Amino acid sequence: MLSRVAENLYWMARYVERAENTARLISVNSSLLLDLPRGIAPGWSPLISIMGLNSEFDSRVKEPGERQVVRFLVGDRGNSGSIISSLHHARENCRTVRDILPREIWENLNELYLYAQESVNVGLTKQGRFDYLQQIIRGSATFIGIIASVQSRDEAFDFLRIGRNLERADMTTRIIDVRSADLLPDDVADLRPFDTIQWVSVLNSLSGYQMYRRHMQMQVRRAAVLKFLLQDNRFPRAVRHCLDAVEACLVNLQNNEPVVKQLRLLVKKVERAKVGQLEQTALHDYIDELQLSITKVHAALAESYFPKPQLQRQSAG
Repeated sequence: MLSRVAENLYWMARYVERAENTARLISVNSSLLLDLPRGIAPGWSPLISIMGLNSEFDSRVKEPGERQVVRFLVGDRGNSGSIISSLHHARENCRTVRDILPREIWENLNELYLYAQESVNVGLTKQGRFDYLQQIIRGSATFIGIIASVQSRDEAFDFLRIGRNLERADMTTRIIDVRSADLLPDDVADLRPFDTIQWVSVLNSLSGYQMYRRHMQMQVRRAAVLKFLLQDNRFPRAVRHCLDAVEACLVNLQNNEPVVKQLRLLVKKVERAKVGQLEQTALHDYIDELQLSITKVHAALAESYFPKPQLQRQSAG
């Protein structure tokens, strides 16, 4: 496979996953703000931090209000991490490799992008936001399902799956980092019910609440949620599961040693940490280490398989 093709497949999957996660975050945040008292609700600015877009947002937008943040994350073409921009980049990457993919993949992604573009003004309204975001999420899930159903298990499939799972692992760490920093201190007894609501929000951001209750078999608690989202190897959006999926694809590729080495170092950091015992500052430092390690895995992939030079992401975020 040509290195250019491998790169385009990888980024196509990452961009679709990024668009889906952005839609999830906005949708769940809207619901969270309805469940919490105004004085302790986290507001909208944490979503900018989760996406790693603080500098870009601050340089262009004066006020981090609901309308400004939603517009920036949904329909701002100048924001490389918005839903519209992510789907545009995914579509462009797909267009260049159409000849090696089943036609259904291109048709689905093109249809999703056109919907996102044509309905964006409705999606920016409070009345139309939920349906718009749910359609983005469903369209992304359909995209993944079509790949699983009709794409041959070849190198193309491996790079698509690597891109999706690496992006997913990165986003899960971001959600945990920023959302946990917003949560209430455990020593304030009268606010603990609201703390539980926010941890449920963390799980809902990743559609993980039901699976958490099934596998952990306990009420929602900080330590158990961290263990589930970081170390569970069965839940598809847990960091450990995503990394295992990446390694399962790498074993099918030639010259995989540098990437596998970086990946296994990252897996050790995930599986050996006593995440439930980490206080907030230590948790933040730990997640910073995970994100740096994810970047190293990407850099090793780029060095081994993508056109040179390619040691940076195609976009910020």
